[in-house]
Amino acid sequence: MMMTKDVDTLRRRAAPLDMTAAEFRAAGHGLVDQIAGWLERMPDGPVTHNESPADVRRALNAERGLPASGTEPRELLEEAADLLFRHSLFNGHPRFFGYITSSPAPIGALGDLLAATVNQNMGAWRLSPIATEIEAQTVRWIAELIGFPTDAGGLLVSGGNMANFVCCLAARTVKATSDVRKTGLRSIEPRLRVYCSTETHTWIQKAADLFGLGTDAIRWITTDEQQRMNVSALEKQIDADRRIGELPFLVVGTAGSVSTGVVDPLAEIAAVCRRHDLWFHVDGAYGALAARVPGAPDSLRALTEADSVAVDPHKWLYAPLEAGCVLVRRPEDLLRTFSYRPSYYHFDNEVTNYFDYGPQNSRGFRALKVWLALRQVGRSGYLDMIADDMRLARHLHALVQQHPDFEAMTQHLSITTFRYVPSDLRPKRGLPEIEDYLNRLNEDLLTRVEKSGEAFLSNALVGSRFALRACIVNFRTSLTDIDALLSLLSRLGLQADEEMTR
Repeated sequence: MMMTKDVDTLRRRAAPLDMTAAEFRAAGHGLVDQIAGWLERMPDGPVTHNESPADVRRALNAERGLPASGTEPRELLEEAADLLFRHSLFNGHPRFFGYITSSPAPIGALGDLLAATVNQNMGAWRLSPIATEIEAQTVRWIAELIGFPTDAGGLLVSGGNMANFVCCLAARTVKATSDVRKTGLRSIEPRLRVYCSTETHTWIQKAADLFGLGTDAIRWITTDEQQRMNVSALEKQIDADRRIGELPFLVVGTAGSVSTGVVDPLAEIAAVCRRHDLWFHVDGAYGALAARVPGAPDSLRALTEADSVAVDPHKWLYAPLEAGCVLVRRPEDLLRTFSYRPSYYHFDNEVTNYFDYGPQNSRGFRALKVWLALRQVGRSGYLDMIADDMRLARHLHALVQQHPDFEAMTQHLSITTFRYVPSDLRPKRGLPEIEDYLNRLNEDLLTRVEKSGEAFLSNALVGSRFALRACIVNFRTSLTDIDALLSLLSRLGLQADEEMTR
């Protein structure tokens, strides 16, 4: 029995983590004001700060222990916002050209606040009725946007890796010669084989490792001079593996490679898969969302022939992290792959329960931020923004071609690669010692520009050449930002060259 004092305390319980409506309103308004002010200032500030790990840990007071008592919420939010605004890399900055991480849509940030407040568990319909229907509608709209069948199965996951994983597991379940979910890979005598180009993202290695295939199960198919999968080599490898008794089951086509944005010949790959009865998966985490954009590669339209597609709304739909999307042509293939019904589940079968369609049971409401942005701008708004990103990347490529200090390399989708080449070395390109120097020079230049805070690039290897890589998935980037980039790189490149040749 509880003491009378304990009963009275619990009846009037006031948990220290709770906030009154007035307290929440004051803290929330204060935080929104801080964020709005930062969004206004951010484009004119640095992309990042040249800080060491020690600097950042010092700002955080990282060595302190867990506080014994609490702090007022508004004060904590102000401190947290200040830390983030002073010690972060801002992928929402108009001169962030680094990785395929987009500027986050402001309505998506507000959507995350709303989703976290209601805190729906997206595992089962009964736990999240309207949220489940919003997610289903969002998946359908994404399929419509890229031209995939709108009656496909799908769900929102954390990002491209997980979206590709889910599709890979579905392919393994459907194409294996036995009940692989029950008996595992030991029941499959012929070795399962996966086929992808040498430009495929590293998710494929993680998937082969995690799902029991082993990375040796991957057949790496060579690429042509544009770094696209060699379809003739693909078919020859499939035939060779079948002749020795192995079991080809999955071919991965890339719709926008990480390094250069190149799109594989998807229609030709689809035809090979049909001839050999293989699962055709498209890693479209980056490029699939451009499939219906004027000026995008025609090959992207063939992703509608795939058995599955992975798409990342936190790339070219400008959603805040995290948001990946799984699309599988036949919804029942996801059910065959993930559905279990333990005795402690008591949920309706006539509705969508997302624990049946993916690896998670407890799931956050990722779809809301995507759904809100899709409604805010509509199909035409997204097609225009993605087209603008590609036009800006092509403009940068044209500037590089005309500039005496740079050599253009590749231009696909919204990724442009190039390198700095001092004028005295241009006639000597191709010589091994010169190529080695240019690689080291451009690597040093990349470090300098990132530390400068004036812009942020990443790198790619084009053949054996180290390239500067500018990727634009950023609705804040303008022609002014592109036009300013080469003068910055030319100045820093000259400094690097002078220091390296002293």
